[in-house]
Amino acid sequence: MFEVRKAAMFARWAKNSKAFSKLGKEIAIAVKLGGSDPDNNPRLRNAIKTARSLNMPKDNIQSSINRATAKDASDLQELTYEGYGPHGVAIFVETTTDNPTRTVANVRSCFSKNGGSLAQSGAVDFMFTRRGVFTIEKPSGDLDDFELEMIDHGLEDMFETEDGFLLYSSFSDFGTLQKALEAKNITVKNAALQRFPTTTVEVTAEQRAELDKLLAALDEDDDVQYVYSTMQSLDD
Repeated sequence: MFEVRKAAMFARWAKNSKAFSKLGKEIAIAVKLGGSDPDNNPRLRNAIKTARSLNMPKDNIQSSINRATAKDASDLQELTYEGYGPHGVAIFVETTTDNPTRTVANVRSCFSKNGGSLAQSGAVDFMFTRRGVFTIEKPSGDLDDFELEMIDHGLEDMFETEDGFLLYSSFSDFGTLQKALEAKNITVKNAALQRFPTTTVEVTAEQRAELDKLLAALDEDDDVQYVYSTMQSLDD
C-alpha cells in the first residue's frame, strides 16, 4: 500500500503528546465552518468521534467547542503548504493556524533544516488524490451483503484491520458513504478525508531515515495537522 503519512494518523496521534492540541484545533475549525451542533455538522461529529476514540476527556472536547465560538478562535484558518524533501520526495502539509506568518516560517524552517525546500502552491498537489477513509467496528450480519450495499453508496475498498474495518470512498462520495453508515447505525470510530499519492518514490533505508526526520519535524509543529509524502512504503 502507498506510503501516506496520514494513513496512520490516528495511531500516531494516540502516541503523540500534542494529540489533544491537534484534535482541539480540528474541533474548533469544524465548529467555525459548520456550527457547534454535531447533529447538523458532520465534520464536527467526525472530530468528536475521533477524539473519543483516542480517549480525549469529555471536558476537553466541550472546552474546544466552547473556545471555537469565542472571539479568539475566529481567526483560525486552514492553510496548506507544498514542498520537496530529500531524494525528490514530494510532501504536502495541512495546517490550522491563527498566525499564517508564524506557520509558514516554521514550515519553511523544517524543510530547510532537514534537506528539503518549500515550493509554490500547486507544485505537488497534483501528485495526491483525496479519498474518504472510515474506521468502523465490525458490522453485524453478512459482510458480503454489507459490502455490496455500501458499494451502492460509494464504497470503493474495504479491509479488516486490528482496529476494525477500514473503508475507502472517493472524495465526492465521502458524505454519501458517511450517511449510509449512520443510517445503518454502524459505529464509526473515525472518518476523514486523506490524501494518497498517485505516484511514489522508492528510497533506501538510509534515505528513509533522512526523510523520516523531516516528516517528524513537520508533524511535531503545533500548527501542523497532517503530513503526506510520496515516499514508497516498505510494504510495497
